[in-house]
Amino acid sequence: MNATQSYDTIIIGGGQAGLAAGYYLKQQGRDVLILDGHERIGTSWRNRWDSLQLFTPARYNGLPGMPFPAPAHHTPTKDEMADYLEAYAARFELPVRTGIWIEGLSKQGNQFVLTASSSSTGSERALSTHSGQALRFTAKNVVVATGFYHSPNIPAFSSEIDPDIVQFHSSAYRRPSQVQKGPVLVVGAANSGAEIALELAQSHQVWLSGRHPGNEPTRPGSVLDHVIVPLMWFVFSYVLSVKTPIGRKLRPKFLNLGGVPLARVRPANLQAAGVERVYARTVGAQDGLPVLADGRVLDVSNIIWCTGFQPNYDWIDLPIFDDEGRPIHERGVVTAVRGLYFVGLFFQTALASVLVGGVGRDAAYIAEAIANRSPVSLTNQFRSGTRQDARAA
Repeated sequence: MNATQSYDTIIIGGGQAGLAAGYYLKQQGRDVLILDGHERIGTSWRNRWDSLQLFTPARYNGLPGMPFPAPAHHTPTKDEMADYLEAYAARFELPVRTGIWIEGLSKQGNQFVLTASSSSTGSERALSTHSGQALRFTAKNVVVATGFYHSPNIPAFSSEIDPDIVQFHSSAYRRPSQVQKGPVLVVGAANSGAEIALELAQSHQVWLSGRHPGNEPTRPGSVLDHVIVPLMWFVFSYVLSVKTPIGRKLRPKFLNLGGVPLARVRPANLQAAGVERVYARTVGAQDGLPVLADGRVLDVSNIIWCTGFQPNYDWIDLPIFDDEGRPIHERGVVTAVRGLYFVGLFFQTALASVLVGGVGRDAAYIAEAIANRSPVSLTNQFRSGTRQDARAA
């Protein structure tokens, strides 16, 4: 175990939420460090399937201080978003340390204690450590910005499926070449399932199982979408919010949704592509084959589980979670444990909190909460290197 490294504030997660929080905290002159388990900023986006495009146009995908570099109505690809995040961190010289996996978070007295391991070889960033080292950090404040997509939610009966059937979660899907010859069952009919089913239908017989989550009123990129998106963004940001009665009433329902309405794919698109749409859920296995709720047994060669994710905060050893495993907070501030904060949670402040362009407002709120709790000392201002006037003097 290396010597303990101490900071005023540590942010866990270097995605859009962690970078936005880092932007505001660095502006305060705070001694801050951003830790991310991937070897490169934006990897969580790069690891999604090849054809993925965002639903929101570029004008709503910028982080604080840097608009997304594309025409306003352009819908970015997942790689364009990853490159943007990397450029954002570089432009503002955010103190990101990659290849660091946090394995434990606890509190001793007034200090948080983080245990971690390093998978980095030191080539990614000057702050990286050698591969395999155990690390220990302490901090006065900790911001958890790991998002809400953690452990793939795969039904337990998947273990009863014939081993000759290729099966994996949507988080592992990249392209059709991963799928073997023969029919495919896509389980889960929200956006991921519908888009993957539509892509695979070009080369495979495809069944799509699950309830229809409905459709958004317009398609991304359409003329009507250009008109409606500003209104929807206002509703998502200010109407469906914890600050309004309707937002507080609907928030629990959104948190328990099985999937949001389809944005780009319509039922007619699936039908035209030859996708066999079955609204019965996939509920079990019989003789190694998947079984639908209506009793049908499907003879398929592949199964892709587009069944969402479960929160996984097992590494946090603090009494801050509800019965569903979700952190208990007020707009990201954990009142039960002073100095602990979250950014990037689903409906953290408003429905827009889940969107790239919506995390900035939550990050600013958390940065202000940290500033009110622990004013920045002159020592931290010098250490952070953000006080240009002080350094010049």
